Amino acid sequence: MDTTTLKLRGMSCASCANNVEQAIRAVPGVESCSVNFGAEQAAITYDSSRIDIAAIQTAVEEAGYSAIPMQEDILASEDDTERQARQAEHRRLTRKVWVSGSISAILVIGSLPVMTGLPLPLIPMWLHHPWLQLVLTAPVLLWAGSSFFINAWKAFKHHTATMDTLVAVGTGTAYLYSLFPTFFPHWFLKQGLQPDVYFEAAAVIIALLLLGRLLENRAKGQTSEAIRKLIGLQAKTARVIRDDREVDIPIAEVIFGDIILVRPGEKIPVDGEIVTGSSTIDEAMVTGESVPVKKQAGDEVIGATLNKTGSFQFRATRVGKDTFLAQIVKLVQQAQGSKAPIQRLADQVTGWFVPTVIGIAILTFVIWFNLMGNVTMALITTVGVLIIACPCALGLATPTSIMVGTGKGAEHGILIKGAESLELAHKLQTIVLDKTGTITQGKPTVTDFVTVKGVADRNELYLLQLAASIERNSEHPLAEAVVQYAQSQEVTPIEANDFEAIAGSGVQGYVRNQFVQIGTYRWMNELGIITSALQQHWDRLEDLGKTVIWVAVEGQVEAIMGIADAVKPASGAAIRTLQKMGLEVVMLTGDNQRTAHVIAHEVGIQRIFAEVRPDQKAAIIAQLQSENKVVAMVGDGINDAPALAQADVGIAIGTGTDVAIAASDITLISGDLHGIVTAIQLSRSTIRNIKQNLFFAFIYNVAGIPIAAGILYPVFGWLLNPIIAGAAMAFSSVSVVTNALRLRNFKPMMSQ
Repeated sequence: MDTTTLKLRGMSCASCANNVEQAIRAVPGVESCSVNFGAEQAAITYDSSRIDIAAIQTAVEEAGYSAIPMQEDILASEDDTERQARQAEHRRLTRKVWVSGSISAILVIGSLPVMTGLPLPLIPMWLHHPWLQLVLTAPVLLWAGSSFFINAWKAFKHHTATMDTLVAVGTGTAYLYSLFPTFFPHWFLKQGLQPDVYFEAAAVIIALLLLGRLLENRAKGQTSEAIRKLIGLQAKTARVIRDDREVDIPIAEVIFGDIILVRPGEKIPVDGEIVTGSSTIDEAMVTGESVPVKKQAGDEVIGATLNKTGSFQFRATRVGKDTFLAQIVKLVQQAQGSKAPIQRLADQVTGWFVPTVIGIAILTFVIWFNLMGNVTMALITTVGVLIIACPCALGLATPTSIMVGTGKGAEHGILIKGAESLELAHKLQTIVLDKTGTITQGKPTVTDFVTVKGVADRNELYLLQLAASIERNSEHPLAEAVVQYAQSQEVTPIEANDFEAIAGSGVQGYVRNQFVQIGTYRWMNELGIITSALQQHWDRLEDLGKTVIWVAVEGQVEAIMGIADAVKPASGAAIRTLQKMGLEVVMLTGDNQRTAHVIAHEVGIQRIFAEVRPDQKAAIIAQLQSENKVVAMVGDGINDAPALAQADVGIAIGTGTDVAIAASDITLISGDLHGIVTAIQLSRSTIRNIKQNLFFAFIYNVAGIPIAAGILYPVFGWLLNPIIAGAAMAFSSVSVVTNALRLRNFKPMMSQ
């Protein structure tokens, strides 16, 4: 199975989206299809051995719409095509709104004496002459409102109905009915009926709906602001070294293996690995991490991040669509085009919405005409029902919020794979944190260095040099911790001779003709080396859950080192915030019970699963789920893949280009646990926003349609003017999109 995303054109409402989805699903070889009206995209899974993209495009065109494949290299397009198309549509709608609005204003002014029943001497009589109104209304319907009628005809030919059908039938009925009193006024008078015309209603409704569509088009464009911001992060050019010369070339011409020079204050063009030089780099634009990161030869750099201080050269390892930024944009686009489960109800409603409304409109006409014998009243109520009903608000309620929410997530360094993950995150009850690399730094660090003679004559630095000189020959993680600690103390290791590693015990060798042995407490005892001088310190460090290594010189204990996987600075505050949000936080680790309890106590976690093998982690998640809890697993996304897949929501912790996206539902680009807090808060805000949208969309239709049908007339003697119905319909969609845009103001609550 292959997947693809098509950009759709010609949809005007959620019913259109349903029609397109059904047309694509009917193509043999299509496994699944999800059409997002707000994003105007279709996400399709299909069997490429049976069909190709062209066949799917043909099916969409036969349904009355058009579709084009999304460009593979997202960053290369810079969203120009989409932006230009939206700008062209905006200009077209603006012209139509001005023309239809101006004509409608003249028609309304001319109709005021008839509408109010009052003599208005300042308004010339000829302004409300039926023939003038007929002529003025014609360009509004036939030009400005032509899209409503064209789309309604397309839907009719394909045996479907959309919002355009309602508008075309409603305004068309008002216009056609008005032709009879215009041409045959005497016949109406003979029948005892007033030859009333409703040209102004048809024109004003079209003008208001076009205004609503203009505002909706503008607002929907703002929902994609996050994508444009991300694309805008990339550099435009790169300074490449070719033939021993520095050449500035467009970023699209950079190829794998190019050596690129970056100076202070410049953006890094593509992903790569530093060859020479060093610097500090601000990666906040793509990772959300505000503190600049030190980089040197061998370190990876991310395209679109900002070089702060030094100059360096790096080798391009990922270019074009393969860069980290391109992958982020692709993920955000996929998430914005996906459907949340909460949208299913709205989809079911829009499926039968338009036919039901047409049925209600026909019933309304029949009832009022039979009860009152008044064709005018029957017409007003029928047109009102057709015009006020709007499936667009229902169709836009969920996708617009999802688009804004996933975009905000990307801005905060949170990559959300799909709308379902974003929705489910607000239901979480238990957060399971892997210890190593999630709560802790994920690498051993020397936390304590105690010598027998203390700091006399800088004795500890001398011993540290001896230890580091031996350990740099070892590949053990604890050895690396010793070497890094020595470097942090500005101690330079020197050459060691006769190095030997004793499996499970330690290492030994000669430095400056002195025999140095570094290893475990058990090994020291086996060698007969007396440890009493530092026994008390060893007991203290062991009680703290730290790994202790002993340093002996010429058979005498000289120092011990306490090594631990240090807790990340922000872990404790983030965990406390999660607990204050009402979430149970659980720690999962393969470490021993003592070390696990020390770390858990430090960060405030009560429930611990220790000494758990990697293949047992998924079973622990299943056990928590059996307690009727919605569980999130937070891990590095590689070793924890089975547990991430088992959890209701898998959250991968990663840094830079090492992010393990495939195994998780949500990926936190930085290694900061605050990202979990932000992701859950964003989910809660997004779902709250969606529920507000759905509530107003449903209430609008549930209340609006009966009022338009005249349910209040028996009590108050009042009917809804079709013009007001048109205004209500136009602004219902705008209000939903505007409410969704409030999510752009989302700010995460600070951890405490």
